[in-house]
Amino acid sequence: MFGIGTTELLVLGGIILLLFGSRLPKVMRSLGEGIVEFKRGVQGIEDTGTGPREPNGSDAR
Repeated sequence: MFGIGTTELLVLGGIILLLFGSRLPKVMRSLGEGIVEFKRGVQGIEDTGTGPREPNGSDAR
């Protein structure tokens, strides 16, 4: 991947952890809450049945 090795990724991760370490738990928490909300929204769409309609004669042209 772009010529970046394991050592470079570890160093980069360490630098990011030093820079954003104090805000990291808050960012991860809000990211997790966003994923949960997204899954709830997708589940709500599946529950309401807003998918493709089945031909039943009333919609036929």
